Amino acid sequence: MSEPITVVIAFHSGHGHTARQARAVAAGVSSVPGAQADLRDVTVLDDELWAALGRADAIVFGSPTYMGSQSSAFQTFAEASSSVWATLGWRDKVAAGFTNSAGLNGDKLNTLTSIALFAAQHGMHWVNLGLPPGWLYTSTGSVDDLNRLGGFLGAMAQSPSDLGPEEAPLTSDLMTAENLGRRVALTATQLAHGRRAFTGVAAG
Repeated sequence: MSEPITVVIAFHSGHGHTARQARAVAAGVSSVPGAQADLRDVTVLDDELWAALGRADAIVFGSPTYMGSQSSAFQTFAEASSSVWATLGWRDKVAAGFTNSAGLNGDKLNTLTSIALFAAQHGMHWVNLGLPPGWLYTSTGSVDDLNRLGGFLGAMAQSPSDLGPEEAPLTSDLMTAENLGRRVALTATQLAHGRRAFTGVAAG
C-alpha cells in the first residue's frame, strides 16, 4: 500500500479569519483519498514545525494581507527558512498559497506573488488556483461563485474588518480555498505516483 500524501498548511492568522481559510484548505486536502492535511501555525518556529515541513509532500502557505503584503509574522517564518534553503530541503515539493484581507482587493495579489517567489526560491513546484473568475466576470455572476474575487495565482478571501472569523470569510471564499487544497493534494499524489513509476523504470 502506498504511503499517504502529506500536505502541510503553513499559515499565520492575525485575527482568526485566515485560520478559517486554512481549515478550508485542509478540508480540501482531506477529501482526496490517500492524502492527509497537517495544519501548522508558523508563529511557532520549533523543531516540530521544521520536521513536519521537511516530511511533507506539499506545503500550502497562507498569510493575511496587511498593508498590501504578507504579515510580519509570516515574513519572519520565511526568513527563518534560510537554513532549509541552504540545503535545498524543500526542492521539488509542491507548493501553493492563499491570503485574506479586509479590502475587496486589498492588493492580495502582491501577497500571493511574494509567497510564490518564496516557494520558487526553495525550488518548489507552484500549483495555481485553476478556476475561472466568478462574480463580476459576467452580469449574472454572484458572490456565491467560486473564485468570486477573480484570482489565479492562489486562493483569495475577503473578511470585512467589522466581522469576526465566525462570520467571515464568505462560504464561497472558503469553498475556493477548499478547491485549492484538493488541487494541491491531487497534484502531489500524481507527482508522487509518477516518481515511483519512474524509479521503477530506471531500476529495471
